[in-house]
Amino acid sequence: MKSPWKILMAAPVFFLLNLHTSASPAYDDHPSRHSKSHACIGCVLVVSVIEQLAQVHNSTVQTSMERLCSYMPEKLFLKTTCYLVVHIFGPDIIKLLSADMNADVVCHTLEFCKQDPGQPFCHLYPLPKEPWKFTLETARQIVKKSPTLTYSRSGSDICSLPFLAKICQKIKSAIQNSVPSQDVDSDKYSVFPTLRGYHWRGRDCNDRDKTVYPGRRPDNWDAHQDSNCNGIWGVDPKDGIPYEKKFCEGSQPRGIILLGDSAGAHFHIAPEWITASQMSLKSFFNLPTALTDELNWPQLSGATGFLNSTRGIKEDSIYLRLWKRNHCNHRDYQNISRNGASSQNLKRFIESLSRNQLLDQPAIVIYAMIGNDVCSGNRDPVPEMTTPEKLYSSVMQTLQHLNSHLPNGSHVILYGLPDGTFLWDNLHNRYHPLGQLNQDVTYAHFYSFLNCLQVSPCHGWMSSNKTLRTLTSERAEQLSATLKKIATSKKFMNFNLFYVDFDFQEITEEWRKRGGQPWQLIEPVDGFHPNEVALQLVADHFWKKVQLQWPQILGKENPFNPQIEQVFGDQGGH
Repeated sequence: MKSPWKILMAAPVFFLLNLHTSASPAYDDHPSRHSKSHACIGCVLVVSVIEQLAQVHNSTVQTSMERLCSYMPEKLFLKTTCYLVVHIFGPDIIKLLSADMNADVVCHTLEFCKQDPGQPFCHLYPLPKEPWKFTLETARQIVKKSPTLTYSRSGSDICSLPFLAKICQKIKSAIQNSVPSQDVDSDKYSVFPTLRGYHWRGRDCNDRDKTVYPGRRPDNWDAHQDSNCNGIWGVDPKDGIPYEKKFCEGSQPRGIILLGDSAGAHFHIAPEWITASQMSLKSFFNLPTALTDELNWPQLSGATGFLNSTRGIKEDSIYLRLWKRNHCNHRDYQNISRNGASSQNLKRFIESLSRNQLLDQPAIVIYAMIGNDVCSGNRDPVPEMTTPEKLYSSVMQTLQHLNSHLPNGSHVILYGLPDGTFLWDNLHNRYHPLGQLNQDVTYAHFYSFLNCLQVSPCHGWMSSNKTLRTLTSERAEQLSATLKKIATSKKFMNFNLFYVDFDFQEITEEWRKRGGQPWQLIEPVDGFHPNEVALQLVADHFWKKVQLQWPQILGKENPFNPQIEQVFGDQGGH
């Protein structure tokens, strides 16, 4: 969005909501409408949490607001900001909730939600028993003389608060540029984890030398320094041979690069952030990290994740499998993904990819724009969908760019689009985290609310309209066929080209065999993205297919892995 930081209450949970909307700042054709809509969602979300905290703990609304703020971390001034919100908006929220007004009514009364003339009334919860206009007028009388409305009407910018200005600027910059915010030598690698740092691409091992970075061919076999940051350097005193030459020469090292969207970046809003019955002092511990990673968790993603799964699943990411296959691949990963990315806007950030044709190792590039070419939040999403002709043109431009940047011997895999009808089929009658306490909000209600506000991540699939869901899947199938056609008919000098179906049906069947249910593979808060378990299963499916059909993509298994571990341990970690 072009103005993503306009928010209603300067609350931490609103902060995260607006970070979500800001993750693709240049891709929004309706910034004003979307800013208002996300303000409405944020208000309903936070008021719901406040109301449910009071219910769970049998406390007053005032106590529940203070409880929520006490849970917030000090980092990024989240706790300070929360208490500021309570000071400004608390009195009116207390009055309205005490009068049995629900979150929808509260947020319309405080004008964070607005019903434009001729537009439908957007609500998450069941409508009040009394007529809506009567209920809203009653609520307005309760706060008639309140000064609070001047804040909500002003559309004030959270980043105008002096203590938030610096961190806001850093987050905006990282989002817009898709390169590390902290990168002293400007080689696109960092020693800092978030703000597009090493959560997204391998950690730099010398941030004051731009010739030292993950993925390059070793300089003089790294006899004197670790030029490629894989932790293997120096000379074996027994024979005078550099360790990099001894252990890595001829082992076919290669990196993994993902060109993806929010699914590839692993977009995730933790359910405990909005579920009153699960909330505690520990709930928001990782919120600052998430905010500075655009609500993405690439360090746990299926393609480039390097941390052990938090969900107890044994499968590894593609990067970790490549590292286990050949320890010389250590730290050679790049997650070039953005929320809102599609074939049509990839050209705006593909330059953030780092690969030098002459100096670097070959790479496996996975192109996985799996949703946004058919997904939008518009009331009529069909005209916004990418056509096969436009997809063909944009993908060919991308491949030509890769051919001019990737070292010879690289591989590019085009991923098809999934059939997203499984979202509605498996979730629509289940309760959303906001509706679990009182069993009053299903995913069907949640989807309808987002569609009404025109900010759904995918109106086409997250809809009660079966015809629309079918149309969306048909277009996805057409686009997948186009990608397959490109992969089977086009040749490039510096890489081989392949196509893989995104067969979510196979993933769900595998999950069923393990005793799971399909709905357990979807992010519970947004009801759209594949979750961590799903991403690891997708990685497993990808690896097995490639290993069976095109093993040359993966390179050889390095017989010196045990020796590398013996001499270099964890190779400096990640």
